[in-house]
Amino acid sequence: MVETIAATELAARLAAGEPLVLLDVRTARELAICALPGTLHVPLHELAERVDELDRSATIVCICHHGIRSAGAAAFLASQDFPHVLNLDGGVDAWAARVDRAMPRY
Repeated sequence: MVETIAATELAARLAAGEPLVLLDVRTARELAICALPGTLHVPLHELAERVDELDRSATIVCICHHGIRSAGAAAFLASQDFPHVLNLDGGVDAWAARVDRAMPRY
């Protein structure tokens, strides 16, 4: 089972300068609505073919709208021997509700 990270904890870790890869697996249309700064966009349907683009030594935080698709992405990465994978609990919706209230919600 992949660990989750709360939006507020992610915000604190980013503010502290922790080097995290924010992997957004939503569609391009969703990403155009809102996104965390500095995200790497790899749509979920492309993840398997693009997995070698990711740094296996990095801590990767998987992100989607509500955390369901990203949980699948995180589990996939863990199965591919990525040792440091987290899933953003509640996705960008939780981020918008708890961290950045100016972020558009959908």
